Amino acid sequence: MPDGDSIAGYGLTGRSRVGEVGTWTDTVGPDGSRGGALRLDPRALSAPGARERVVAAVTEDRRLARSGLTGLMPVTDLVAARQEVWLLTGVPAAPTLAELMDGRPGGPSPDAGSAATILVETAQTLLTVHSAGLSHGALHAGTVVVGEDGTALLAERGLALALRGEPASPDRDLTAWASLARGLAAGWAAGDPRAAQLFDRAASTATTHGLGSARDYLLNGRDLLPAGFITRERLVRSIQWWSASDVPTQSPPPAAPGYGDTGGQGSEGEVVTLLYTPGAGDQPFQGTPASGAAGYGASPPAGYGAPPGTTGPTGPTGPAGQGETGRGDLRFGPGVPVDTTAAQIWRAGREQQQITVPASERLGRMPARRRRRGGVLWSAVVLALIVAAGLFLWFQRGAPLSVTAVDVKVPKAKGCDITVNVVGVITTNGAAGQVTYEWLPSGERPVKHTEPVSSGESAHQVSLKWEIGGQGTRKLTARLRVLSPLTPGTRLDDKASFTYKC
Repeated sequence: MPDGDSIAGYGLTGRSRVGEVGTWTDTVGPDGSRGGALRLDPRALSAPGARERVVAAVTEDRRLARSGLTGLMPVTDLVAARQEVWLLTGVPAAPTLAELMDGRPGGPSPDAGSAATILVETAQTLLTVHSAGLSHGALHAGTVVVGEDGTALLAERGLALALRGEPASPDRDLTAWASLARGLAAGWAAGDPRAAQLFDRAASTATTHGLGSARDYLLNGRDLLPAGFITRERLVRSIQWWSASDVPTQSPPPAAPGYGDTGGQGSEGEVVTLLYTPGAGDQPFQGTPASGAAGYGASPPAGYGAPPGTTGPTGPTGPAGQGETGRGDLRFGPGVPVDTTAAQIWRAGREQQQITVPASERLGRMPARRRRRGGVLWSAVVLALIVAAGLFLWFQRGAPLSVTAVDVKVPKAKGCDITVNVVGVITTNGAAGQVTYEWLPSGERPVKHTEPVSSGESAHQVSLKWEIGGQGTRKLTARLRVLSPLTPGTRLDDKASFTYKC
């Protein structure tokens, strides 16, 4: 492993998991930002042309991101260090949908509404990917990462196909999405028969009529889902519980065979990017090439420097790959910069025809006239998004702040004369305002606070530094109570207990 504990300046933490094509490790950037690093399986990379195909796949992902698609894991870089190749991402690769579906005893569980938002988002992302002539190739609950705001991101898009040298297969993605829908029906919708039936029928619709029809079927069935599900409250609380719990981790992944002739103390000069910077004449990164990357700096991969809308190594690329679909940025819930047309339909129940994707686009075909209309269509989409954003902000200003839930976590107390950091999460409707609360530590005087809450912030975190000392063993409880805003006669509080032993 380069530098023993870092890669390209990103520190590798102890939290790691095995992915579809390698090992994921959480990273910490120079500015303290969190991200992820995927160390690709060296054996799979040794196949002829595998590295070049991986570079082409990652390049396509970055092009889709520049065209507005936000449903893929954001790629920071793809670097080579000796015999190793690492994919660096702007967000951690955890928790995955599989980890959330496994659940943790005692924690909040996502509901059918949580499953619906994930299924709609993954379907929309796949539709945009397919319209660009690409596919995922290894879609399952372990390659869907759920962000801290509850948004679904597809990880490892196209990497398994690239390593195996297989062509894009949208039909395989359809089957995998249908399997995902049935798994969520049996899991998060197990106690809600109507929602479970909705997911099962959406799965059947995907395999018979395509993902666009399956997505529209879910949108039309929103009345069968729990009230207020679009805020993702249950999903966000589950992610917070997952993050706060003790997570068993592996040790950081070992270095690839053959790396270590410097005693594991590599230098940044031995790390070279495999991607090219757009607008810079497609010149490769000027650094000291790693031995594993020898011969890869002479010229960019085929199709990389082509104008937008031309065909690259894996199919149509650039903004034209977005085409009339133009919906790569469809997101639902908090943390979204603008409210999209689909999100408004999801909330308000307008006619589905406004967002239906034509059958030709579901099958990945691109009409010849689309490229000529791309500029006009893109301008229309941008204008529609600006109008939608204005409407969204107008509605947000009129909605008063309300608190819907409270959750308290406390770590294990160890040692004598300690300070325990009790953490509380106050879940709101996302409107701006002020929240007043008080901590009620057992045997202590109440501690009251009033804090501002920003618009779009649906999970407001508060903490209590509780100093505890003395000899003996005591069971202590910290209670968090919300005082306002509350409707008359409503009480919202939560508590957590722990044992102090000295």
